[in-house]
Amino acid sequence: MSKTIFIDTSRCTACRGCQLACKEWYELPANITLQKGSHQNPPDLNPNNYKLVRFFEHKIDGVVRWFFFPDQCRHCVNPPCKMVGDSYVDGALAQDEATGAVYVTPKAAQLTAEQGEDVRQACPYDIPRLNAEGKLTKCSMCFERITNGKLPACVAACPTGTMNFGERSAMLALAEKRLLDVKKEFPNAMLANPDDVNVIFLLQEQPGRYHTTAVAEAVPAGYSRKSLLASLARPLKAMARELT
Repeated sequence: MSKTIFIDTSRCTACRGCQLACKEWYELPANITLQKGSHQNPPDLNPNNYKLVRFFEHKIDGVVRWFFFPDQCRHCVNPPCKMVGDSYVDGALAQDEATGAVYVTPKAAQLTAEQGEDVRQACPYDIPRLNAEGKLTKCSMCFERITNGKLPACVAACPTGTMNFGERSAMLALAEKRLLDVKKEFPNAMLANPDDVNVIFLLQEQPGRYHTTAVAEAVPAGYSRKSLLASLARPLKAMARELT
């Protein structure tokens, strides 16, 4: 049975311990950033940040409220990034059967920057990024850690219970239990795409209060066919040109 990360945003204080732990584990370099009027830093996911705590401020019933969203790869049950990547280079991305982790493999180095961008565009959560060399980067669910019995770095660093990790059935049960509790105070609370992903977010309010891709269109069979057709169009056209 696959593993799941359950992220309870109702408990997030935006300490950014998860963001820093992720950066430290992957040994990612620093970014050059500027203060742009928000505590969120850097402004977006990038090749040096696979996890980013996003800050959103809203005035609700005359009261200013903060919403924090520890954004990262959702490790989809049926990952469109892998489907599109495989259409170019078989095995460019892999999904571990035991854990459900979706990660970039060394074969991804064979992808052109244009092909890598197609893989990036296939993600409904806008997660993968291309580095300066045009190569794909993203969270691997700390694959090396979890396959050696350790927690993902972000989960291990979280001091508030926001980040949770375990067998999918256990995390779904915890998510449903927490949802019932949170709904007592926040009736609009919901779980984000719990059937489609292995990183499940609990949101206190409607997704629109959070990031634009906090919730995305489901990605199993229908989406995969559409994605594959789109991704195959370019190589098929190239092949046709070679034959004519």
